[in-house]
Order: sequence, then C-alpha cells, then structure tokens
Amino acid sequence: MSAHAMEPAMPTEIGPRTLPFTDQWSPMLAIPAPVCRLENFLGAERADALLEYAVSRQADFSAGTVVDPLSGQVSHKGRDSLVLPVTSEVFSRHLADCLPLVQEVLGHQAPLTQSLTVLTAHGEGGHYGIHTDATRVRDVSTALSAVYYLHRRPRGFGGGQLRLYDTTVHNGTVRPADSYRIVEPEHDTIVFFPAGAFHEVIPSTCPSGRFADYRFTLTTWISGHEATPAPSDLSPVWHWLARAADHTRPVEGIGRDHDGATPATLPPAHPATRLTVSRT
Repeated sequence: MSAHAMEPAMPTEIGPRTLPFTDQWSPMLAIPAPVCRLENFLGAERADALLEYAVSRQADFSAGTVVDPLSGQVSHKGRDSLVLPVTSEVFSRHLADCLPLVQEVLGHQAPLTQSLTVLTAHGEGGHYGIHTDATRVRDVSTALSAVYYLHRRPRGFGGGQLRLYDTTVHNGTVRPADSYRIVEPEHDTIVFFPAGAFHEVIPSTCPSGRFADYRFTLTTWISGHEATPAPSDLSPVWHWLARAADHTRPVEGIGRDHDGATPATLPPAHPATRLTVSRT
C-alpha cells in the first residue's frame, strides 16, 4: 500500500481558449471501398476445367495494356501481365445469379446489364500499378469490377495479392490513400468492388517459370448499357469514389476496350439459382 495519503479527485473546469491556426481541426476523410468476396464461386469441377482451358490457350495470350488518361495513348506502362479476351455463358449466369446479393452488400442499386471479361495471367514479376477501372466502363459511378481467381494447388506462385486502396478527401482533393486492404488470390474465389476504387496487383513470383504455375484470373467489368445518372439512393461512398476516378478517365471517353474485350449481355438472375443468404 502506498505511504502517500490518497487525495480526493476534484473536478476542474477547463476554460475555453482559441486554438492556434496549426491546431485547428483539419479533417481528412479516408473512405474504404466496399468489397464483397465469395468462395467456391464456380465449384471445383468448373473451376478446374476453366484453369485447364486457360493453360491450354497459352499461345493466344498477349501483353496487357493501359490507357493514358490525358493523351488516350495505349501502352504497357505500369503493367506486366498477359491477357486473353473471353466470353462465357456459364460464367455470365453465375454473375447474374449472385449480383442481387452482391449489390445489396455493396450498397449499390443501379441496373447492371453487361460485362467485359478477360483472362489474365501473372508470372514472374507480373504486376499492375495503382489504377481505377474508369477506362473500362461508360459510367464509373455505377459500375462494378470483379476478379475471379484460378491457380494450381499447391500454388505455384507467390505474391500477386490485390491491394484495394482507401480514398482520401482533403481540401477538395480526392486521391488514393496510403491505407489499403489486401485480397489474397485464392482459387475459385471472386471479389467485387466499385470500378472507381483505386487498386493494384502487387508483383508475383513464379519460381518454376511454367505457364501452368501462373496466377490466373477472370477479370470482369460490369455495367449498364449506357451512362445514366446515378440513382439518388446510391451510397455516398460511390459518388466519392467516382469523383476520385474521374481524372483517370480518358478525355475522349470510352471506345473499344484497349485489351480487345467485347461486351456480353448478362442474363436475368434465375429464381431457382439466385444467391441469397438466410436471415433467420
């Protein structure tokens, strides 16, 4: 026990004072992008068949490209990956059946009617620097990005995680934050997030150098047929992300996809297979 006498605590009023300029409240918002991740998306049999198909098409892949938002020029700057534009009725049906639930999770109500899809492959040093997907869609304020992962088991590559950055708002400036979340590239999983969110693929390694050991994805951009005003009840987060992504959009708008992907119409969700979550 202390030898010092215990003094009773007495309340003290802290008087008001004017804060110096350097102590004024200077808020910087850090807005996390909403994200939805689903496991066992296609199921083991379909996932393995798709992986086998991707490996069999090695000779048809080409170098992935990026678009400079100022000049509209297409290049490979900041990106090292292989791409192959594809369409798949089976994949489109799975997307359509899960989208109502995904939109509910993400706070998104805009109609989604079409998709663009490419197979991607990342080997040794494969990466994609910080970017948004504003070059892929007509209306970045309502479009979704989705990344479906495929790989051999055990995994033949390292790295290749998706970094999904927060967006900061400060003094009228909107930009990617230093903070981010990591999404692991797990086989037969898919992750959805706003197309306006800043994200990157960190460099991967592939010790064997074999194409079959690469990190594969089906990367998909989901949107409406035309640019339409965002719904009034759309979450404010989507508006902020669209504002941040606006300067990454080519000044001349969206034309043909720079990786050669072609739009595919999404079917309506089927009542018998539509993904739902029990609320009981």
